[in-house]
Amino acid sequence: MEVEQILHMNGGEGENSYANNSLTQKEAIVKAKPLLEQSLNDLYCNGFPDCITVADMGCSSGPNALLPTWEAIDSLDKICNRLNRKPPVLHSFLNDLPGSDFNTVFKSLPSFYERLRTEKGHEFGSCFVAAAPGSFHARLFPPNFLDFVYSSNALHWLSQMPKEPMSEFDIHRAYFDQFKSDFSAFLKFRSEELKCGGRMILTLLYNDSFHATSPGEPALLVIKDMISEGLIEESKLKSSNFPIYAPYVDEVKQVIEREGSFDILQLETFHVSWLEGFVENDNEGLDKYARGKYVTRHVRAVGESLLSSICGDDAIVEEIYRRFAIKVTDEILEKGRGAFANLLISLVKKL
Repeated sequence: MEVEQILHMNGGEGENSYANNSLTQKEAIVKAKPLLEQSLNDLYCNGFPDCITVADMGCSSGPNALLPTWEAIDSLDKICNRLNRKPPVLHSFLNDLPGSDFNTVFKSLPSFYERLRTEKGHEFGSCFVAAAPGSFHARLFPPNFLDFVYSSNALHWLSQMPKEPMSEFDIHRAYFDQFKSDFSAFLKFRSEELKCGGRMILTLLYNDSFHATSPGEPALLVIKDMISEGLIEESKLKSSNFPIYAPYVDEVKQVIEREGSFDILQLETFHVSWLEGFVENDNEGLDKYARGKYVTRHVRAVGESLLSSICGDDAIVEEIYRRFAIKVTDEILEKGRGAFANLLISLVKKL
């Protein structure tokens, strides 16, 4: 599977767009802000640079794409007010695969800059936003170019499907090996691009099966049901696994320590409900599956491009998501389950 060619969040601003269905991802960004502020404080106070260059790896589209940049502005503004210093210029690069909807992001820039002028006025230095399309599993910037790297809800995506495992018992090993290769490459390339002492804040899904559930579980059950009914060819089942891996915490620490370019400053975990932002209105109160439909729109905004490439039939895709809303309600939400487990890491490039 050529992941780079087909993986992208749903663009535009429609009902199933990522822009309108990414509140769980927004909550992860909000949760990371205290660590982001602490990291920027340490970075800025170590030399008081006139310009800070940041890169958001896997920014996607919609309002979340500019949220980390705004939080960096807000954090630096608070830090400099406290120190009675003029804030630095911020140069922010938004990175994602070329298929990402950068057009929607850039259409929102005028309102972003207007907010900056209204809320910060002349209190903050200039901010420049640019795109850096490409895979973060490869080099993207010149050496010693970046001060700070940020990535939220992206690093659990693999660069490719793992090699075919020898048996079902080897599936976890195959996926971990691919994650280990990808994450090691990410760390290596970022260490080359970051200046000495540069910082990173990373948030990714991790494996916490005791408290969280993957949306992939009900999705796989739906596909199995449709295969048994003759609605989907059995060959589709093998290719219905997504190139995504939620590692265990110890696996992440192991890769960071073995790659050797960064020290772990802080590591935290938190959970975000699948129903983050859901508000039940009067009409939906009569619909038992309103919550399931809400979750389905969020899952669809992220994975529809991959599912469409597997199924190749819009009607089949629609039926999968219709059934998914029912199954996720009956078998997960009605039982009080349904949360994403997030791992938050603060790193510093070794001297």
